Amino acid sequence: MRAGRFIVQSSGKARYKAFVPSELPLKIKMDDVLQARLSEADQAVGRLDGISQILPDVDFFVLMYISKEATLSSQVEGTMATFSDLLKAEARIADVEIHSDVDEIQNYIKAMNYGIDRLSDLPLSLRLIREIHGVLLQGVRGEGKTPGVFRKSQNWIGGHSIATASFVPPPAHQIMPLLHNLEEYMHDRNPAPMLIKTALIHLQFEAIHPFLDGNGRIGRLLITFYLCEQGVMKKPLLYLSEFFRVHRQEYYDRLNSALTQDDIEGWLRFFLEGIALTAESAADTAERVIRLREEDMRSIAGIGAASEKALKLMGHLHRSPLVRIKDVETIVGLSNPNAIALIGKLTKLGILEEITGRKRNKIFAYSKYIDAFNTEMIDARE
Repeated sequence: MRAGRFIVQSSGKARYKAFVPSELPLKIKMDDVLQARLSEADQAVGRLDGISQILPDVDFFVLMYISKEATLSSQVEGTMATFSDLLKAEARIADVEIHSDVDEIQNYIKAMNYGIDRLSDLPLSLRLIREIHGVLLQGVRGEGKTPGVFRKSQNWIGGHSIATASFVPPPAHQIMPLLHNLEEYMHDRNPAPMLIKTALIHLQFEAIHPFLDGNGRIGRLLITFYLCEQGVMKKPLLYLSEFFRVHRQEYYDRLNSALTQDDIEGWLRFFLEGIALTAESAADTAERVIRLREEDMRSIAGIGAASEKALKLMGHLHRSPLVRIKDVETIVGLSNPNAIALIGKLTKLGILEEITGRKRNKIFAYSKYIDAFNTEMIDARE
């Protein structure tokens, strides 16, 4: 097979077949359907990248979009915490309803930000992948599974034991040559469509499964890191976790079929369709945020002397869209009565919304802004 081969291994009395992927690049059958998918994905990514250039406060938009991505990617792995839980935790708002595993989402954000920052002085490499993995698992579930270290033992996917596993990656002694090949492929200069390369990099990483835990999340982060490093995206705004979550079973089936049945083109079509739909969804979100900002700025301009303070508060809300009265006092530098009055004005304008129903320790949300990011991806697939 083009994708790799199975080898028989023994573990005590158990015998199992481990899959060893072929080195990259792989031979691709570029038919008309795949070419059309590639063209659609390229156009959608171009539109998103163009919109990101005209977004006001694009870094605030990126911050919120990373928060959404972190939530969705962690949910693919079974995390129960929600986008709302994350926003409360990031705003340091105590709430007994926040799921305890929100710290895993926060670590994903740290890993994403760490990787993006490090790309400015370190190429996407095995070293950087190990560093990002160390950040991802620090102090959370999986921290006992050697964060930042490539595995030295056999792992498997699905099933209660290796004998019942749905997929067994290559033995530990074979992963370093494969990883070095992956690193070389990421930086080779042979002409190839960048989105096709990205799809194959993700497929290969998941096939190698080089860590004892966190492979899925790291593999999804690699998609964004690679597109940014290669200049396909100027800002980290393209994330496939929502598409993979909505089509979770097909995602796993497509990966498995590409590796074990040599249906590499089926995986590429699925991946490129995900790129196109995700980029279109992100561009639509960006346009909603631009319109919302313009509407809210016009509304704030009409409140007179309080508009300057309101604009300062709005700058904070674009970073962290949940606030309490004491937060507003600190952010804007107002006394308690004046902070209450400012919140009252923004609530009357429909910008802020009280979401607790409590008399004390009320929480106010920039709900329309949150909703702009919290919109579910529409399944537009045929």
